[in-house]
Amino acid sequence: MKRVGIPRALLFYQYFPMWKTFFEHLGAEIVTSPPTNLEILQMGISRTAPETCLPVKVFCGHAAWLCDKCDYLFIPGIRSLRPESYNCAKFLGLPDIVRAVVPEAPPIIDPDIELPKGRVELYLAIYKVGSLFTKNPLRIKQAAEAAWEAHRAYLNLMSARKLTAPRAIAEICRDPFFREPPKLPGSERSLRVAVIGHPYIIYDDFINHSLLRRLERMGIEVSTPEMIPKKELERKVLEIVGRFYWTYEDEVTGAGGYYLDEDPNVDGVIAVQAFGCGPDSLMLGMLEHHAKRSSRKPFLILTLDEHTSDVGLVTRLEAFVDMIIRRKRISQLQRA
Repeated sequence: MKRVGIPRALLFYQYFPMWKTFFEHLGAEIVTSPPTNLEILQMGISRTAPETCLPVKVFCGHAAWLCDKCDYLFIPGIRSLRPESYNCAKFLGLPDIVRAVVPEAPPIIDPDIELPKGRVELYLAIYKVGSLFTKNPLRIKQAAEAAWEAHRAYLNLMSARKLTAPRAIAEICRDPFFREPPKLPGSERSLRVAVIGHPYIIYDDFINHSLLRRLERMGIEVSTPEMIPKKELERKVLEIVGRFYWTYEDEVTGAGGYYLDEDPNVDGVIAVQAFGCGPDSLMLGMLEHHAKRSSRKPFLILTLDEHTSDVGLVTRLEAFVDMIIRRKRISQLQRA
């Protein structure tokens, strides 16, 4: 049985159930790297240029960790998912980056995904990948259909039950690395905070210093972009920006706009970005302007890199939560 390695970084939290279903229907075994740790981060940093953004450094570390544990690495080059909207360059060149910095890597499965080119190009890319495991085109077609159904079920599960991506993956795929945070005793704080950003940042506990778990330990309920219906995300992007420029900006701009404007149960919004990310810097700048102009909810931007201290992050979180509490108390007094 051939083993396919999937790094637990970048697009892992968007598509892992779909990828896992596809390859397993073709008879392959899936091998995933563990959650990011110091060893993996250092492997990535040691192999990449200092100017490389943190998510790519982390991804290269995960790819290096998997090298001797699989027969293939699956690293798709996702270019565009909608007309006149393109992905960050790190996604376009990711397979070649890994080949350059991880020369000992096994063969890389690297289909180009560009949906505006049409279904024929997409099907050809799928069949090219599937032909590595079977020559039966019907079996490849069935694997692709099962994968798409798994992806839809994954998205519906997160939206309907308000689950984070790691919780949904643990439920669907029985992820052995997922650990449910301990249930806390009742807290006097009845707050809900939205954390927006790309899944590879907000769900990587190592690089964000356990941001979501810290909020939960403070007695705060957390909302994330996956809990919002896709149409609502897209509507808010068009409302704030006017059109789509970047492939995954609905995770940032759309989610931020929705939680700032549409969800009355959310008391504040935290946006998380990686240092040096051009698309995020632009989109979060526009979102911050929108928050100041159109919303009364507190809005915080956290920028992370490999040098970010957990002490500074905790200080900012505590100050942000205290500000929300004071604002709620003042609002309650004014209504009384």
